[in-house]
Amino acid sequence: MNAEAVARICDAISSGSTDDAAKMARDELPFEPFERTRRSLTKPEQVAVFLRDGFVDQYSGRKLVFPGTLRLVSHRLETEIPFHAHWKTTECHALYWDLQATVDHVRPVALAGSHEMDNLVSTSMNNNLAKGHRTLEDLDWNRKQAGPLHDWDGLLGWFMEYTSDKPSVLVELPVLEEWRRAAQRALASYRQQELPPMLRRFASA
Repeated sequence: MNAEAVARICDAISSGSTDDAAKMARDELPFEPFERTRRSLTKPEQVAVFLRDGFVDQYSGRKLVFPGTLRLVSHRLETEIPFHAHWKTTECHALYWDLQATVDHVRPVALAGSHEMDNLVSTSMNNNLAKGHRTLEDLDWNRKQAGPLHDWDGLLGWFMEYTSDKPSVLVELPVLEEWRRAAQRALASYRQQELPPMLRRFASA
């Protein structure tokens, strides 16, 4: 896609040569429809991506934090680290935008990107929004290397330990139970030899 092609089409339209403009459009800017896939990733699928990437933002290389961990911290420190269900910026702590792990499609769904694992990456919400519907080539971004879970596990181990020691918190905030179950399922399917001992203990669905 290029602006010069659009300029030539505009010139042809201005001169009354709509047939020529149409031919230019077909030749230089062909319309190629595709069916956009619509499917939300489950929490276990998201955690599987986080584990594979070692909780490393694949666009910036920064460390990310397991979503359940941040929600638990906000549950315990509601005033200091507030969370808003709709991520309202005036009521939701900035660390959710900067550090909470989320999943993005390398080739955007808007460009017929698939939901297959090799098209999914871990990133922050800020980087997810910055990338939008563009490709890495559009932005001159490079995908970063995954980090070993033995070095950084996104504080998933802490979350699993805490919720095991204080299970009442799972009743107080049900979404924490959802994240815990998702983590257990993802851990059970992960390569056990690559999990740190703390996480290996919880690798049971």
